[in-house]
Amino acid sequence: MTVDAIRTGSSVYVGLALLMNAGAAGAASPQPGSTAIEEVVVTAQRVEQNLQDVPIAVTAFGEETLRVNRMTSMVDIAQRTPSFTATEVNPGEPNLAIRGIGTEGINSNAGGDPSVALFLDGVYIGRGGAAPIELYDLERVEVLRGPQGTLFGKNVVGGAVVMTSRRPSLDESYIGVDGTFGNYDRVELLGRFNVALSDTVAIAGAVSSTQRDGYTLNETTGNRVDDQKVAGGRLSVRYRPSERLDAIVTLDHVDQDQEGQPRDNVCDASLDGGVHCVGVNPDPRRVNAVEDGYLRREVTGLTANIDYDLGWGTLTSVTAYRTADYAHADAFFSNPINPPAQIESFNENIEDTSQFSQEIRVSFELPESRLHGVAGVYYLEEDIERNEILFQDFPVPAVTGVGSFPQQVDATSYALFGQLNFDVTPRLTLTAGARMTWEEKDADLAAVLLEGPGLPPPLAEEFAISTDESWDAFTPRFAADYRVNDDVMLYASAARGFKSGGFQGTPGTAASAAVPYDPEFAWSYEVGTKTQWLEDSLRVNVAAFYTDYEDLQVSQLVPLCCVVIGNAATAEIQGVEVETLFRPAAGLDLNASYSYLDAEYESFASGATADNTGNTLQRAPKHKFNFGAQYEWRAGDVGVLMARLDWTRQSKIFFEASNTPLEVQERYDLVDARLALRAHDDAWEVALWGKNLDDELIRTHIVAFAPFGQQLNTYQPPRTYGVTLSFRR
Repeated sequence: MTVDAIRTGSSVYVGLALLMNAGAAGAASPQPGSTAIEEVVVTAQRVEQNLQDVPIAVTAFGEETLRVNRMTSMVDIAQRTPSFTATEVNPGEPNLAIRGIGTEGINSNAGGDPSVALFLDGVYIGRGGAAPIELYDLERVEVLRGPQGTLFGKNVVGGAVVMTSRRPSLDESYIGVDGTFGNYDRVELLGRFNVALSDTVAIAGAVSSTQRDGYTLNETTGNRVDDQKVAGGRLSVRYRPSERLDAIVTLDHVDQDQEGQPRDNVCDASLDGGVHCVGVNPDPRRVNAVEDGYLRREVTGLTANIDYDLGWGTLTSVTAYRTADYAHADAFFSNPINPPAQIESFNENIEDTSQFSQEIRVSFELPESRLHGVAGVYYLEEDIERNEILFQDFPVPAVTGVGSFPQQVDATSYALFGQLNFDVTPRLTLTAGARMTWEEKDADLAAVLLEGPGLPPPLAEEFAISTDESWDAFTPRFAADYRVNDDVMLYASAARGFKSGGFQGTPGTAASAAVPYDPEFAWSYEVGTKTQWLEDSLRVNVAAFYTDYEDLQVSQLVPLCCVVIGNAATAEIQGVEVETLFRPAAGLDLNASYSYLDAEYESFASGATADNTGNTLQRAPKHKFNFGAQYEWRAGDVGVLMARLDWTRQSKIFFEASNTPLEVQERYDLVDARLALRAHDDAWEVALWGKNLDDELIRTHIVAFAPFGQQLNTYQPPRTYGVTLSFRR
């Protein structure tokens, strides 16, 4: 990292960093009479540790923080996390990017994988349609920034989002119900319970349902689209017959059935020749699609987490089986029906997946030894069936028709991993770890003309091929941390991450389908400090990093053809992140974060599009601020009042490597607020809340066609507000 880059990022924030502190976004709500910040426990090194003892850049959100901030989606998590963005092509397949490393279009084919991986209760989830994107009944969410290729493994070249569901408690029994009512006819219900059946057995669970009308009107059909209708549940059984054995089995399920998300058509009438803009309503919340589209999703998971105390360490087994039936259909481009449609493009994707994974690891701390660490083995098997169907209705018969791209990919992954920490002195610890991964993918890929008269893009010929490829990767990590005193830790690390190779999703020809793309790799170098001051009332965590990124898998749209994925680029990424939390008085919390990010293509191979060397990586904001203030005070015998305000500012991001003005989301500000009254014993609460109070129009995805000055957009929610009633006994 250059001195100028560090100076640019840190100088913006140093004043704020001296006032508050960080990654403790996961700290609990203020306790009456106390200004000390509570300890935050994370599992960033596969063992439970105090956040302030972990030499990794981690942002953690605890159960109370998730609830109070109404963090119900990955967008909400990203909004409050430095260097993290979350966008989506459709609500079922999120695109996540950390420090400029993300996935654009690659996870939308059966042979691709994400750059930022999701983990639920220790289980890797590789498919976007199988992701647990409804955040409820969670104990904690951790965002690990930078490659985590040693302990977490494949496809964490950018980072990992680690979600931990609420574990059954052997110490209490309770039931809680939350009801939310808001604009757009929003109705949410959440029920949670815990029953301690004995000293050794407990059951916990939750059921959740969310329904609301769509934010957008399809003028052609008269229906509200991009609505929400999703229900889910989780049931966990815990068995702890002794102090040594602790076993938890969890079953989770999500059922989603809602309208589609047609794209808003924004274009320049002076350039389109009277074709693309005819009759288009300029209101971004009004579209003109022949069909509304749909989103269907059923996801089921069964996980067994078993811990056994060996005396000198803990043996852990994580066994999981997950299935996902996922399908969505959206109007990619539509003209109004009246006057008659001139161009229609409609996409339908149907995907059925299953995965089995097994991890066995040992975390150890040898008696009377300065050596401790983690070692384990990992196995993953994925079976993915996906069919992408493209409907094209153009004025030119030669490119009008329906093409189908069925894909069957069977993937296996094996890994051995370990990390050793050696306490050179009581203050200095050296760390070395490595992971060796072997992977194989077998693919059956085809292209079929379902309906003519022509061959619709990207279909250039019908074909059916079988192919396979295997890869291996070595991903080490080295670190050193030095504790200056009980409240200040300094650390430095170097880590390598990788993302799997894959196959094209919608290749136009057999020759294109037969050529896989290779894995991508990144080396990241990081220095940081984790500190607490003023009798633990102020926490300040800072990280500075430099990432050397090779063989980027770049998704490029070739007009009137296809989306081509290839190892087209190298990149250098550098930046600074600061997180703070300050409790100046009992009941008052001030939290803030800032990130400076300089993410640039060092080289970009010319081919399907122009050379983009020197351009900014997609979804990599140069500056990102978040500030929150929360205050609680007693309202006599009535209860406790709480007021909270959050503000986020994100600088512009690009959705394509070409960085044209048509592909940019400009800087925006988001303001959320909450006002609540709760009982002294937490038996009930009434909360008023609002999100995106400025009603900012924020794009979550853009497809651009420069010859027509055209954008096809999807958007984040507009201003929403409501009331939540909570009861617990």
